[in-house]
Amino acid sequence: MKVFFKKFKLLFIAIVFAGYAMISYSFVDNYFEVSKNLDIFATLFRELNIYYVDETNPGDLMKKGIDNMLSSLDPYTNFIPESEIEDYRYMTTGQYGGIGALVRQQGDYVIISEPYEGFPAQKADLRAGDKILKVNDIDVKGKKTDDISKYLKGQASTIIKLLIEREGEDKPIEKTINREEIKIKSVPYSGMITKNIGYIKLTGFTENAAGEVKSALLELKKNPELKSLIFDLRGNPGGLLKEAIEIVNLFEEKGTEIVSTRGKVKDWDKVYKGNNSPIDIAIPIAVLVDRGSASASEIVSGSLQDLDRGVVIGQRSYGKGLVQQTRPLSYNAQLKVTVAKYYTPSGRCIQALDYSHRNEDGSVDKVPDSLITAFKTKGGRIVYDGGGIAPDITVEPQKFSGILGSLITKNLIFDYATKYRIAHATIAPAKEFKITDAEYDQFSAFLANKEYDYTTKTEKALEEFRNDAKADKSIDLIGPDIDALKNKIMHNKKEDLVKYKAEIKQFLEEEIASRYYFQNGRLEASLKDDKEVEEAFALLNDSEKYTKILTTIGKADKPLYNADKLKDSKKPKEN
Repeated sequence: MKVFFKKFKLLFIAIVFAGYAMISYSFVDNYFEVSKNLDIFATLFRELNIYYVDETNPGDLMKKGIDNMLSSLDPYTNFIPESEIEDYRYMTTGQYGGIGALVRQQGDYVIISEPYEGFPAQKADLRAGDKILKVNDIDVKGKKTDDISKYLKGQASTIIKLLIEREGEDKPIEKTINREEIKIKSVPYSGMITKNIGYIKLTGFTENAAGEVKSALLELKKNPELKSLIFDLRGNPGGLLKEAIEIVNLFEEKGTEIVSTRGKVKDWDKVYKGNNSPIDIAIPIAVLVDRGSASASEIVSGSLQDLDRGVVIGQRSYGKGLVQQTRPLSYNAQLKVTVAKYYTPSGRCIQALDYSHRNEDGSVDKVPDSLITAFKTKGGRIVYDGGGIAPDITVEPQKFSGILGSLITKNLIFDYATKYRIAHATIAPAKEFKITDAEYDQFSAFLANKEYDYTTKTEKALEEFRNDAKADKSIDLIGPDIDALKNKIMHNKKEDLVKYKAEIKQFLEEEIASRYYFQNGRLEASLKDDKEVEEAFALLNDSEKYTKILTTIGKADKPLYNADKLKDSKKPKEN
């Protein structure tokens, strides 16, 4: 065994060093450190597995060791074992084998939360709210969502049997479903949302995302009344770099610089330009972003902003300016490793967190104001690096009440939508659908015997004040006043159902619409009372304001950045 470990160790060191040497000669200086530490690790791993008092799981130990090592770098550098390759493939391609449905935990069982339109679950008439009792005759009571998900996924053209319980049915229903190759669309919805304004929702940058955006744009352009476009990147976590480049190229001339990357390995010092003929270089664009817009979403929104090609609306984006690449490892494993930072056309990197300088406790800080630099867009507007994409028009995020949060987390809106679907065979188109006041009263009655208590922010603050008073030993003096104040502000669920009726109705309508029109219906229903969309409407209907924003030099987001930095410089720094 010792001979085997010695040979394995030497071979492993040789392979690793050879790989480093092929990438760059600069790694030669690190050879001793690399070989020494690999030697230490190999001998430690061997001795631990031989002599530790209890039986060890070498694979589990190695996985934990690798994960902890990589966690000291950044959250995006990950080890992907062979067992997780299918999940990673889904993240990059949007494709997997299965029935095409979202599932969620509810009590001891897993239920169908949303079937995808046009895929096996919907074809077999599985509905949101259906409780899964058995999978292929296996009782799944007590199984978790991940367990059921693994059962449901599988190679295309294979059969799976489900026994489900459906509200309103006396007996369980058996479904035999043929699995298919499931390809989730990156553009779940597009269309004209006013007479002159088109809308495209992009949820990810998986393979062919650019093709889907192109198809949606060409379809919209068939309408001669199309005058402007809303491009919605909210909640889009990013994906493939090449898809982001091709999407910007749809709106910019061939040869325009879209993004550049810089890394330690010189092969990653690249400038990416549009390689194709654009679809439309003139149509006014409102790009919607929020805190969930990251990575490739920020490349698209940041590039369109830098090129003065569109107006960005919403909230500051996430701030991920790092590029990952997968590297093959032995035994079909992969390493997803951060290889470079990306830079928008003005030269800015929007990375918000500095992973190269960690605090003693391992935490990382945001890029400080003192290191934030000003850049210029194509037309001379001032933009900044180091903190995500700052919108040209900021819309405060919608804040929801405690009662709505409780109704959602307790699945009560979901459950009522299930009942509503049983009672109503059809509803109006999703764009037009609204529940009546009488139906809202029915929902309130449905809640009468349900548990959905919650604590308001004011109540939480008052409780913290009480605890502070106890710590200061002043509770005897002001305790009665705190109790009196608590009685005044104590929430009343019935009153809150009236007070927050508008926002509760909005979520009810979205959930109900999804039962009839699936993802498209949910999206269409959500656009009716959307603050960012309304802001986009106002802007795109005001060509003078749109043009002014794209030609105003010196627009700055003062609250976040150090204003003195600009005063001390004659002009913004250009990199």
